[in-house]
Amino acid sequence: MSDAATVTTYLRPIDRDGLLKFAEKGKANPHGHGTNKVHTITDGQYRTLSYVEGHEPVVVDEPLHLFGQNTAPAPGEIVLSALGGCLAVGITAVATYRQVRLSKLELWLEGDIGNTAAWGAGGAERRPEEMGFRQVRVRVNVEGDAPREVLNQIVEHANYFSPVANTLRNPVPLTVTLAD
Repeated sequence: MSDAATVTTYLRPIDRDGLLKFAEKGKANPHGHGTNKVHTITDGQYRTLSYVEGHEPVVVDEPLHLFGQNTAPAPGEIVLSALGGCLAVGITAVATYRQVRLSKLELWLEGDIGNTAAWGAGGAERRPEEMGFRQVRVRVNVEGDAPREVLNQIVEHANYFSPVANTLRNPVPLTVTLAD
């Protein structure tokens, strides 16, 4: 039997004081909001490049069986990526707020989606509420210096307050128009 202590490496933490200041701004202005902006350019076939504030472009494509080049994730996969990222941010923030140090955080996301309308190009006649993701499933593997029940509460809390999860759960007004 060894007397050596188990060494745990924690994920790089976020600034808790900055998080608390951000939370106070939210309390002071609960109806405030920011605006995300993306500029998307078609590269050919279904491949697009989406530019976000000076970062390398996010590349989107369709798989070969949907007439794309399969050079990048499909749009639905990007939506799931956004959900995974948002949930991970929320879990990290809630853990930081609760002063729980995380040593592992992984999410696996699956979404059931169909395209029987063929993007409206001659496929099945469908109404908007009949299209899109039919179900999304997320499994979270999180470890840290808290008991499993506390980690579960952190995940549930982050899910409840996730902007992207709530965008998927709730109808959002959407307008699509020709540019001037």
